[in-house]
Amino acid sequence: MENTAKELKKTEETINYEQIANSTEFKQLIQQKKRFLAPLTIFFLVFYFTLPILTSYTTILNQPAIGSITWTWVYAFAQFIMTWVLCMIYVRKAAKFDQDADAIVDQYTDRGDQTE
Repeated sequence: MENTAKELKKTEETINYEQIANSTEFKQLIQQKKRFLAPLTIFFLVFYFTLPILTSYTTILNQPAIGSITWTWVYAFAQFIMTWVLCMIYVRKAAKFDQDADAIVDQYTDRGDQTE
């Protein structure tokens, strides 16, 4: 329902996307997103691809960790946990980015009812 209200509100407004894209606020938001996403993505890829590399080319993870469970299984399970944690972190941070983006759009929006 909230999206419908926003859509109705937007029909009365004109958004100058070029002005937004050239604004310092928008450029700062893009830089913040890059500073957040780049390390997160690199960490995910390194952690993810380490398992097949270690199991294919070494025997490090073949050692027992807990009883007869090897470190391979522990590492594989840790990947599930890592994925859930990174997803939760991303969802929270993305909500903040969305709020910042909405504030920027509102700042550069011409309201149709104000010009009449």
